[in-house]
Amino acid sequence: MSGMHARGRVPAHARIPDAPPVPDFPAPAAPAYAPTYAPDITPTVASPMDKPTRTTRADRTTGTAKSARTGGTGRTDKNGKGPKVDLATEITASLVVFLVALPLCIGVAVASGVPAELGIISGVIGGLVVGAARGSTLQVSGPAAGLAALVAETVLEYGVAMLGVIVLGSGILQIVLGLVRLGRIFQAISLAVVQGMLAGIGLPLMFSQLYPMSDSKAPGTPIENMAGLPGLIADTFANPQALIAAGLGVVTIVLSFLWKKMPGPVKKIPAALVAVGIGIGVASLPGVDVKTLQVGNLLASVDVPGPTEFAGLADVGIITAILTFTVIASAESLFTAAAVDRMHNGPRTRYNPELIAQGAGNTVAGLLGALPITAVVARSSANVQAGAKTRLSRTLHGLWLLAFALLLPQVLALIPIAVLAGVLVHSGWKLFAPEEFPKMWRQDRGEFAVMTLTTLVIVATALLEGVLFGLAAGIVLAALRMSQTVIKQHLEEDTAKVVMAGNATFLRLPQLIEALEAAAEAGKPRIRLDLTGVTHLDHACRNQVEEFVAQQRGFGLRVELLMPGPAKPVGTPAPVADSADEWDRPAGTGLPRRPYAPAAAGPTQGPGPTAEWFYLDTRPMPEEYASR
Repeated sequence: MSGMHARGRVPAHARIPDAPPVPDFPAPAAPAYAPTYAPDITPTVASPMDKPTRTTRADRTTGTAKSARTGGTGRTDKNGKGPKVDLATEITASLVVFLVALPLCIGVAVASGVPAELGIISGVIGGLVVGAARGSTLQVSGPAAGLAALVAETVLEYGVAMLGVIVLGSGILQIVLGLVRLGRIFQAISLAVVQGMLAGIGLPLMFSQLYPMSDSKAPGTPIENMAGLPGLIADTFANPQALIAAGLGVVTIVLSFLWKKMPGPVKKIPAALVAVGIGIGVASLPGVDVKTLQVGNLLASVDVPGPTEFAGLADVGIITAILTFTVIASAESLFTAAAVDRMHNGPRTRYNPELIAQGAGNTVAGLLGALPITAVVARSSANVQAGAKTRLSRTLHGLWLLAFALLLPQVLALIPIAVLAGVLVHSGWKLFAPEEFPKMWRQDRGEFAVMTLTTLVIVATALLEGVLFGLAAGIVLAALRMSQTVIKQHLEEDTAKVVMAGNATFLRLPQLIEALEAAAEAGKPRIRLDLTGVTHLDHACRNQVEEFVAQQRGFGLRVELLMPGPAKPVGTPAPVADSADEWDRPAGTGLPRRPYAPAAAGPTQGPGPTAEWFYLDTRPMPEEYASR
């Protein structure tokens, strides 16, 4: 036998690929029955391909790393750094995102009580600064509707000039949070909450954009927008110009749904771009008077905070506003990242770098006196649906915003608002995804309840409140499912038995107390509590059981208690009590201070392989039961 065979080495092809790295622990001593030689599993005739190779940890993880970089598609560039870039697809996707982002930037700015130009500036920063940074690949950032109410309240109280200082402080704080690696905590989010969040964003977006689609102004909150639909329909049919605008919006929605079914290369043209072209053509016809975009001087709108504004940092209200903006913007961005990651199979979001990128964007936005920036689901979903694969599309969308606002404001003035509103209605429908509700109902009705509640609370209140409510509902659902406890009671001649299995948590404490009280009221001289089938016993249930045992033994009853614990080899006469817990037990509890450790003569004797404690009462039985 060769030296290689004697040492048990095998060719590289015989090894299991991608094996996890082995810790450098000392090798345990071989058992008595272990063979003293390594079997020869090398083929008799060696192949030229059987040359042994050294497998490093980097080699073992290469497959996983490549899969993470390519999203499992296997498509990499010639350097193996990521998916191939289709420049034409990235450019068309950036145009789609631009068309979705433009009305959002203007609409959020107006809803926030600031000039529309500040919304465009924040959109440009979201593209050029956050879009170019590493963290997420397809998530698009800009001014978000989720912060509009908070911004409006802040501007009303402190003025537009102080907004820059607040956003700047929030951006710096976000960078700090990312550097201390607090971003990953947002990865622990339920799928039902994510889908509920998407639906909760999409539904109000649809109803809010139905008003500008008819050249009308939305009443305000999502509930008010829904309640005002009958009046909107009546007013639209009574006004010919509003009816034309609504027609443009409907055409845009229909094109958005059906354009992918067009034959040949025509379908590669973004449906939104086709709708904009149709809208510009209709708006230019004689006798047509529909509302179009109006954008002022972008550079003149920049308002850099000065010493007077920074002096406001001594105000407790300003500090509170900074903290509030930081929490809400970070939560909205990283929750959105979790949602966007579920939309595609590309590279996953790196949460801490993404939080730093969001902070960098808000820092720049604060220095320019613009609106706060978060990740926006509507733009991100449009980016994914348009076929983007890299950060190029989201970066270019910021460039289009800047170029059009600076160089071609007259072109923007030709685009009907109704067309852009129709684009947003389609995006809202895709986010709402009504088919997901019956699907979730069939799969898991508990998760369906979480998803529905999350959606309803977001619609009724706001994004952050709805997500927090959904997370709380998910935790309650998980706790209830973890507390699946089965408790059975039965009586024998001299014994009242209680057998419990499953997960015993405080949520099942009433059921446990009821069973224990029934055993005590049975009038038997002996009580046997068998908890060896319990997979989890929390402190509340454990304490209740121990108090019951102590109380009943104080009344003179014989109580036998079998508690769950780690498995032990059958036949090993090891102590069956946790010494730290048992020897330190104070006197007077009714439980023995010295553990009882019978020899395990077989699998049917003793407390069983999963019993940690086995308390037996050694006092003699009452005389009336002694002869039985």
